Amino acid sequence: MDGDLRGWRACLLSGAVFAVCMAGTTLPTPLYGLYREKFGFSELTVTVVYAVYAFGVMGVLLLAGNASDSVGRRPVLLAGLGFAAASAVCFLSATGLGWLYAGRLMSGLSAGLFTGATTAHVMELAPPGGAARATFVATAANMGGLGCGPLLAGILAQYAPWPLYLPFAVHLALVALSAVVVLRLPETVRERKPLSTVRPQRPGLPARVRPVFTPAAIASFVGFALFGVFTSVSPAFLSESLDVTNHAVSGLVVALAFFASTAGQLAVGRVGPGRSLPLGCVALLGGLALLAGALRWDLLALVVLSAIVGGAGQGLAFRGALTTVAQASPEHQRAAVISTLFVVAYAGISVPVIGVGVLVGPLGLEGAGLVFIACMAVLASVAGIYLLRRPSSAET
Repeated sequence: MDGDLRGWRACLLSGAVFAVCMAGTTLPTPLYGLYREKFGFSELTVTVVYAVYAFGVMGVLLLAGNASDSVGRRPVLLAGLGFAAASAVCFLSATGLGWLYAGRLMSGLSAGLFTGATTAHVMELAPPGGAARATFVATAANMGGLGCGPLLAGILAQYAPWPLYLPFAVHLALVALSAVVVLRLPETVRERKPLSTVRPQRPGLPARVRPVFTPAAIASFVGFALFGVFTSVSPAFLSESLDVTNHAVSGLVVALAFFASTAGQLAVGRVGPGRSLPLGCVALLGGLALLAGALRWDLLALVVLSAIVGGAGQGLAFRGALTTVAQASPEHQRAAVISTLFVVAYAGISVPVIGVGVLVGPLGLEGAGLVFIACMAVLASVAGIYLLRRPSSAET
């Protein structure tokens, strides 16, 4: 019993560190309007600055997504926290657009190191028989951290001094505390190898994982694409079309999507990971429809509903995807396979975001958003039909 308590305590602490890291990746979200005023760049530049983060994540996942399988979880987590600290320093030092690109890149490198390594670490720290709960801890820490970032930054920017500095100073302090926690957590990789054994990996999967990976990847791509566009352009839509200039409200609206994702992930335990994938796609379609209505009729209530419904759909799909893939993966390749899933997910959070930014010029924010919604609705529909016809086999 004492062993179980120690295991869950370590599992939750590792999840808390994960949340701190991910909060830093969304911290600038409600602040982009202030940066636009300060540095004078376009909405396209906002989406590119946002997407630089995703390219950083994908680069690390491809080059070193399996690093923690070799050198251990703790060294990789400490390196990720180092990049998170570097990102905060870049934003604190920002005197031009280049600093923002550097800060987002450092943030992406941090998240890339954390995603596969911490997810595997959380699951391995859990007591025997706790795999399902540990998966929820990992995914909830991921999405909960992403939600806390804009909420914290929005509140501090609206009600505290130094709106472009204080959020990053607070995050820097949390990163330092997290490093202390990581140093006290047990290492879960028993046979560690030197760093020289880590090699860049091509996207690849063990044969036993492939049948469940395709539907998981489709659902993850659609969910992350919705989050990417919602996170990068919704603050501009709220201020320009709805006259919502309160940074705390803007941060809260974005945070609702991530918190709803956490609630959706919790529901997976009842419906099962296999059924959660098609159900998640249906909810994503509902969220897209509500977002289209919000863009068409300029209604804040529909923006909020789209965040909640779409976020819940993303959570259903994402936890189902992560559970089926993790359960099908060999233990010694688990972090690498999870990293491959995140590569697909972060392709969804980057490419469509830039596409929307390109379309804002000729079509305006509403037109670009509607084009994105139409494309994602088609993809979500195809994914849902595919999943219904060829359901995941990991129904545990």
